[in-house]
Amino acid sequence: MPDALMLFAAGLGTRMAPLTDHLPKPLIAVGGLALIDHALAQVDAVAIRRIVVNLHYKAGMIRDHLDGRHGMLFSDETAEILETGGGLKAALPLLGNEPVYTMNTDAVWSGSNPLTELAQAWDPGRMEACLLLVHRDDAVGHQGPGDFDIADDGRITRGGPYIYTGVQITATGRIAAMPDRKFSLNRVWDQMAAEGRLFGTRHQGGFCDVGRPDAIALAEAHMAQMGHV
Repeated sequence: MPDALMLFAAGLGTRMAPLTDHLPKPLIAVGGLALIDHALAQVDAVAIRRIVVNLHYKAGMIRDHLDGRHGMLFSDETAEILETGGGLKAALPLLGNEPVYTMNTDAVWSGSNPLTELAQAWDPGRMEACLLLVHRDDAVGHQGPGDFDIADDGRITRGGPYIYTGVQITATGRIAAMPDRKFSLNRVWDQMAAEGRLFGTRHQGGFCDVGRPDAIALAEAHMAQMGHV
C-alpha cells in the first residue's frame, strides 16, 4: 500500500460562502471537528509515512492549525492555485515517485476506513488509479448526477450512478509527464479510462459531501445517527 498521501486543501471554497469569507473550507467545523481533522482521522488509522497538504487560500490559517503535527509537509500554491492535477504534480518532489493516496478535505465518513478499502482493492499490475466511489443515492449532501459506472471487473467509465468520494490511489508517472503546470485530475483520468487503466471500488459505509453550508447539518445528523457525536 502507498506510504504517502496528498491532502487537497488549497481550494477557495466558493460553494461554502459566506462561511469561507473569513475561514478556509478545511477549517470549517462539523460536529465540533474541522473538516481537515475528519480527513486526518482516517489517515491516522493507517500507516502513512508522508502527508503533504497543498495550500493557497488563507494558507497561514491552515499551517497554524496543523502546526506541530508530526510528519506534515506543505506544498505552497499561494502564488497560483494549480487545480487538482497541477497541485499533485507540484507536490511530487515531496511525495515521491511511487503510487500515492490523494484525499479531499470536504467530507465526513462512517463505516470502513476509505484508505484501507483502497489498499485492499489496489492492483498496480492492472490499475493506474483506483477511485473510491459511492452510489449517488447513498451520498448525504450530494447534489447532481453520478460521475461513473463500474464494470464487473472494476473498470470505471464516465456516466452512471456512482460519485467520486474524493479519495483515490494513483500512480504518478502520467501526472509527472503532463506538460501543463495547471490542470485537473479529470484529464488524467480520461486518459487512463481510454486505456482501461482507471478502476473504482465502492465504499462500505456512510459518506457525507460537505461542500455547502446546508450540508453541515446533514453531516452532523448522519454522524449522530452513526453514534459519532
